[in-house]
Amino acid sequence: MKITALTTYLVPPRWLFLKIQTDEGLTGWGEPVLEGHAETLAAKIEEFSDFLIGRNPLHIEEIWQSLYRNGCYRGGPVLMSAISGIDMALWDIKGRYHDAPVYSLLGGPVRDKIKTYCWIGGDRPEELVDQALELQKQGYSAAKMNVCAELQIVDSLAKIDRIVAQLGELRDAVGREMDLAFDFHGRVHAPMAKILLQELEPLRPYFVEDAVVSTQVEAMSELARSTSIPLVIGERLYSRYDFKQVFERRAASIVNPDTAHVGGISEMVRIGAWAEAYDVALAPHCPLGPIALAACLQVDATCHNAFIQEQSLGIHYNQGSDLLDYVSAEAGFSYGNGYLAIPERPGLGIEVNEAVVEKMARKGHRWRAPVWRHDDGSISEW
Repeated sequence: MKITALTTYLVPPRWLFLKIQTDEGLTGWGEPVLEGHAETLAAKIEEFSDFLIGRNPLHIEEIWQSLYRNGCYRGGPVLMSAISGIDMALWDIKGRYHDAPVYSLLGGPVRDKIKTYCWIGGDRPEELVDQALELQKQGYSAAKMNVCAELQIVDSLAKIDRIVAQLGELRDAVGREMDLAFDFHGRVHAPMAKILLQELEPLRPYFVEDAVVSTQVEAMSELARSTSIPLVIGERLYSRYDFKQVFERRAASIVNPDTAHVGGISEMVRIGAWAEAYDVALAPHCPLGPIALAACLQVDATCHNAFIQEQSLGIHYNQGSDLLDYVSAEAGFSYGNGYLAIPERPGLGIEVNEAVVEKMARKGHRWRAPVWRHDDGSISEW
């Protein structure tokens, strides 16, 4: 069997899908997207096609290693996101070739469902209480939210007070039965992060994500020793090599690599197993589309230390299209009581609605991250 074609589809709200075709009629789907840089990823896939046409799609590891190692330059968000989408599609093909879900080719499942959560509040957190209560009615027991908008490297303690008051009101409204995950999103710098973590401890967060930006592993390590809150890092790390410092410095209790950015299913499984050796939990990052989520669920099925799965249904980014719009209703995702079932169909376990993909690709998108500024005019972390 040989790869014959790679086709990318730029689809709303901010995604890029990849279809890999073979000479035996088998097709696999991947999601090689980097939010705000989808066109760049499409160009990288086109470059990679020179190395992929004519290759055996079942030789996943050899292809992964050659794409990673060939050409001198390694790692980084663009290269690894492109490899990620290709890797997903190749695993999809391999599962369909063997008429088995991907997880069965990785040793079989350790679970048949995984806890999930929904986002509330938007980029600048608002209406947290109403949205959280609605999730509780739907059976969810966990929610995640941004905790703040712009915050200077050293900022007013009055801002800290307002953040804590807003999140305290949320905790009072939902009680102790709902797990609340707080995302600092790299907007909080080390001087303020230590203060904010201390103030949030009485609210008993489920975890705090990106307490500082991912490049500040040393600061993250110091924060981890100063708080009882589980800290999360990983969505902006791009291979197992980026996670070396995280594990060696004990910088986090949980890692959240993104299957669409870290090297696909192949690399996610390696990172998950490595994390388990340090007694670190796995919570795959995925505010993306259905193909990336399906790939995450295959990893969740096989990694014992996975405990929760992010997903983008209803997230504030999904304007005009949402997670379920591109998959067949009969072969999509199964939600129930705050859990996502592990798909059992061959490959990634879902069926992409190609007609919808082609239609929406004609519309396309030019999604870009918002530009935020502080009161003094300087650029803010988003």
